[in-house]
This record gives sequence, structure tokens and C-alpha cells, in this order.
Amino acid sequence: MVGSSRATPKVAVLMGGLSAEREVSLSSGRECATALREAGYQVVEVDADRDLAARLMEIKPDVVFNALHGRWGEDGCVQGMLEWLGLPYTHSGVAASALAMDKERTKEAFRAAGLPVVKSVLANADDVRARHVMDPPYVVKPFNEGSSVGVYLVNEAANGPPQLSDDMPNVVMVERFAPGRELTTTVMGNRALTVTDIITDGWYDYDAKYKPGGSRHEVPANVPQEIFDTCMDFALRAHNTLGCRGVSRTDFRWDEARGLDGLILLETNTQPGMTPTSLSPEQAAHVGVSFAELCFWMVEDASCDR
Repeated sequence: MVGSSRATPKVAVLMGGLSAEREVSLSSGRECATALREAGYQVVEVDADRDLAARLMEIKPDVVFNALHGRWGEDGCVQGMLEWLGLPYTHSGVAASALAMDKERTKEAFRAAGLPVVKSVLANADDVRARHVMDPPYVVKPFNEGSSVGVYLVNEAANGPPQLSDDMPNVVMVERFAPGRELTTTVMGNRALTVTDIITDGWYDYDAKYKPGGSRHEVPANVPQEIFDTCMDFALRAHNTLGCRGVSRTDFRWDEARGLDGLILLETNTQPGMTPTSLSPEQAAHVGVSFAELCFWMVEDASCDR
């Protein structure tokens, strides 16, 4: 296993961390740790703090399972540290992680690869508070966070610009609102798994993603075969365009009224949620890969120089 000489490989599961997605990461990490113990690994759960490098040097794991979400955990920072320490780890490497976390540069890469995205600009947060920097409807969000953290939807009938919270970064992304259904596809290695239709009663924000009853998932999505096949193709192309490794998940919007022209990529997540009911494990289960098998595969896929 993972090139280890140990009879029972030791896996350090990184969770928690310092980002706005700490609680989600703790949930992912605990579930993965349980599954890996059931698979026969020695597992050490590590709540990642600023002493992480020293703790990993003490633990001396054979592999690191990265269950961190958000900044510092999936933006290339932890990945660079793990490369420096020579520890095999899961998910994408330094360059792909940093690129995917930067929403504007991700879009530039997608455009260059011929993948459809909506118009967006980077703007000073104070300018966005003062005036419409784009004709409504549009969305405002941090350009380097995930999981719908700090997302504002400005409707066409909005009386004025959004009143962004004080904890928003100085530079934000302002993106043309794409109407339609929320679809998503997971890639595992070099295989796109299936398409999920994420159904909500309103805006698919942080609460809709993570609070009980916030959304429901239709797996596989009941969409025309052309749309289904294109999501599968685009997700794999996005994964490869960014240089992702292990598991990634690409999110789409599809405007049914426009057919194939109404399908656009929103973003690619290099560290998808990892509880048994999260989108990616749910898709894996649909194609016959249990949660424990998925976690096992990710550990066996781990390496340095990703």
C-alpha cells in the first residue's frame, strides 16, 4: 500500500484548518478517518493548525489524506508543505490546487481550452458596494474561496449595489448570473462518474449545500442525453486542463431554454466534500464504488510530485 514497508500503513487525515470552511472539513475528515480505519489503516486525525509541519514530522505518516477545504487547505499551500516534507498525499498538487482556487484564472484556463464560462471581472469590494460594476443580475463572491462562502446574488430588480460584509476580501469577483439548473459531475482519476441535478427551493448557497434539507440530489440527473454526455466530457476536460489529480468535481449551470448553448461551467473543486452523502461520494456509490472503497482508492492513489 502506497509504497510503504509498514505492515499497516499509517494515514494522517488532515481536517479542520483555518479557512471559512473549517466545520465542513471537520465533518469530511471524521467520516474519511472512520472509513479508512474500517479499511485496515492506522489513522491519526490531525486538526491542521500553524504547527502542522512539526506535527506531521512527529507522526511520520506513510500518507496524508487531505480533507481540508478552502484557503490554505486546497489552494496549494498545504500541498507545497507536503511536497517539501516528502509525504505522499491525496487530491491535486500545488499548481492545480492554486489554479483551481483562483476563480478568475480558472476561467482563463477554461476559455483557452474552449470550455464555456460566463463573463466576470475582478473589482475592488468598495467599488462593488458603491455602484453596479456590471448590469444586474450578477453574483459577487470571493475569488479564492469555495463552497459558496460569501456569495451575493444581485437581482435584476435590485434597488442598489450589494452591501458586502466587512469580512469580504478587498478584491472580489463579479460574475454574470447564469440562470438554470445546477448540475455537477465528479472525476475520479481519468473517469467521469455521472451527473447530479442539485434541486433547491431557492439560491444554492452555503446553507443549501450543508444544512439538512437545504437541497436534494437527483442521481443520475434527468436531463437530455446530449447534456448528460457533455457534462461528463466537460468535467473530464476541466480536470485535465487544470492538471487535477485524484478526485475533482465540476459544477455547471444549464439553462434548459437554450439547449446545449445554455450549459456553462461554474468552477472545479479539487477538494470535494467527503461525507457519505456528499455529492462526490454519492456519485461514486451510484457507479458501484462505496464510500470506504473511494477513500481506500484515494489513499492508494496518493503520491508526491502531483
